[in-house]
Amino acid sequence: MTDYGRPVQFGIFPTPNAERVADIMALARFADGAAGLDFLGIQDHPYQRRFLDTFALMGVILGRTERIRVFPDVANLPLRPPAVLAKTAASLDVLSGGRFELGLGAGGFPDAVTAMGGPGRTPGEAAGALEEAVDVIRLMWSGARAARYDGVHYRLAGVHPGPVPVHPMGIWLGVLGPRLLRVVGRKADGWCPSAPRATPDLLPAMQARIDEGAAEAGRDPRDIRRLYNVFGSITDGPRTGPFDGPPAMWVEELTSLAVEHGMDTFVFGAQDDDPDQHRRWVDEVVPAVREAVARHRRLPV
Repeated sequence: MTDYGRPVQFGIFPTPNAERVADIMALARFADGAAGLDFLGIQDHPYQRRFLDTFALMGVILGRTERIRVFPDVANLPLRPPAVLAKTAASLDVLSGGRFELGLGAGGFPDAVTAMGGPGRTPGEAAGALEEAVDVIRLMWSGARAARYDGVHYRLAGVHPGPVPVHPMGIWLGVLGPRLLRVVGRKADGWCPSAPRATPDLLPAMQARIDEGAAEAGRDPRDIRRLYNVFGSITDGPRTGPFDGPPAMWVEELTSLAVEHGMDTFVFGAQDDDPDQHRRWVDEVVPAVREAVARHRRLPV
């Protein structure tokens, strides 16, 4: 059992469908306002013809909200060179007053990436590029007068970094394999897997890999955020799947994930971005999970 003791936080995962802009903005305002959620994550699949560009959409969302933090869940590295990605992320952070975080992935659909002109990489090459990208992004946020980096996949040749984010921006990696899980522990600020691929039964071994990486780097594992993208339905009937059932089931499942499996942030994706499902998430699941986790830790709510 692993509980890192981090505050439990919550978010939503609207689909960047170009035909449903008004619905996306309504969800963003809902999450930012009375719902009081912490995060809004947007998937990044530039090759998906029905999707808006994720970074353009996040900029508009940040401009129309006041409090909620926004992040790509996760940015597609092969189609977004890390030095430029770092500048874009820092710019959004500056423009929003410190409300942007950077989720980053190695690129999960290599055929689609190459079809759009991106690099064709083996899994090992993709992992190496992601690790190098973390280094490049840190250098671009360093505020140094000039930055140099000589990697296998990326190079900086005396570039002048900037701007600097206005808050300690996180780099959260959406990764699954042992090698990159250790990279999370050594270099990243957070981990953001999705439940369909990182099922609850796999989490203990994955968390152990992250903690091993943290130990190698002399870092405290508690400093690493552990986000979890969960997709399903909040219903009035019996449980029919891992994340498909009544609110009590959701509360029990998420509480267990927090206090036994070390996950601290839950980002909810509903079928067709159903607004009723998001209301139920906010009204019937989020506060009850906060209370249950606090009760388990014997802390005041």
